[in-house]
Amino acid sequence: MTNTALIQKYNVPGPRYTSYPTVPFWDADTFSEATWVDRLQDAFRTSNREQGISLYIHLPYCESLCTFCGCNKRITKNHSVEEPYIEAVLKEWALYCNLLPERPKLAELHLGGGTPSFFKPENLRRLMEGLFARADRADEYEYGWEGHPNNTTREHLQTLHDFGFTRVSFGVQDYDPVVQKAIHRFQPFENVQKATELAREVGYTSISHDLVFGLPFQQPESIENTVEKTLLLKPDRISFYSYAHVPWIKGNGQRGFRDEDLPSGEEKRHLYEIGRALFEKAGYAEIGMDHFALPHDALYKAMQQGTLHRNFMGYTTTRTKVMLGLGVSSIGDVWTAFAQNEKDLDVYLERVNAGRLPLLRGHGLNREDLYFRKHILNIMCRFETHWHRDDWKHHETDFGALAEKLAGFEADGLIEWDLRGLTVKPEGRPFIRNICMAFDQRMLQAETKERLFSQTI
Repeated sequence: MTNTALIQKYNVPGPRYTSYPTVPFWDADTFSEATWVDRLQDAFRTSNREQGISLYIHLPYCESLCTFCGCNKRITKNHSVEEPYIEAVLKEWALYCNLLPERPKLAELHLGGGTPSFFKPENLRRLMEGLFARADRADEYEYGWEGHPNNTTREHLQTLHDFGFTRVSFGVQDYDPVVQKAIHRFQPFENVQKATELAREVGYTSISHDLVFGLPFQQPESIENTVEKTLLLKPDRISFYSYAHVPWIKGNGQRGFRDEDLPSGEEKRHLYEIGRALFEKAGYAEIGMDHFALPHDALYKAMQQGTLHRNFMGYTTTRTKVMLGLGVSSIGDVWTAFAQNEKDLDVYLERVNAGRLPLLRGHGLNREDLYFRKHILNIMCRFETHWHRDDWKHHETDFGALAEKLAGFEADGLIEWDLRGLTVKPEGRPFIRNICMAFDQRMLQAETKERLFSQTI
């Protein structure tokens, strides 16, 4: 059980580090479309052509609002929106392909949302045909998508499997009816079971279930019930996410319950410990932060081989130098620069249909950013990072201030460190975000009193 005093000490707002610098600390004022295009083209030219690129496509539509959700979405039951949106995504893809010096190979492809299974199978097929009209599959690839158990059909699964998709994740969240009512996510176990079994029948080799702890009204008994039901279906991967309560950012979408209905920091961590113990007893290994996998799964193997990577899609087995984001609010990453699309759906459609890249903001990474990005990635993916003592002479960072923070973590029994690097102890894993924050120079230098992030615990 995690020390209660440490939870109270370290339960502060902090990033999840799907990027560094994190989006609120991007230097957007000095960024331009020309910067993004220049760095994209440079990354493509200097990347391993055979390795390929990664592609994330955001499909924002949902038929109903889940009040725990922090994703960019548009709630509608009007399915006539599907075709215009697919057309816009393919126009954006064409804009990018025209910027590249040669036909790209897709090593990683992920459909997220929103609810990708909101779209009819024939429209998903049209999307895939449009993508592969301008690209080829890399020799080694991993394609995955996110399905809603209530509306994922065999046709959805088969259509995407025909294009090389072998991984699917189903959003489960929680099976307790009281919790489901609070988050407006009504989903019986039978639907999840059916979707999971259909995916296996079609030929998917990596099936993930997404669970969330820290939701309103969750109790130890409800977490046990949810995990035990999940284990009956034996998914290859399990994402056990910490609920990010950020209603000041997401507005009424996260106001379907009161703050006092949420478990406290200590209670929330206890829920995680219950789930983790049950997962490990069933043969799952903890991967990075909030993830578990069976030993045969590629995510587990990547962790064992030291190749696990983290980006805007979360933990991934694929690390390419170019990751493009298509669709409203999507974020691209070419290692030395980030760029995010317009977050307003109507503005996104207007920009793309006018033949323009729909960029909202971005950030060009400098030498300092790249140095600390490396360390934060190492900590998030491998629970350790290493450096040469002389490295700090070439950076503006005050090593003494960092050493003081690391000494504090060491005194609390969370890490072991010396002048060559650090290793996170098992006791420190619940505080992985806090440890990364010690390296976050952008956050340390920022002058803001605005609350930007969810609690770290």
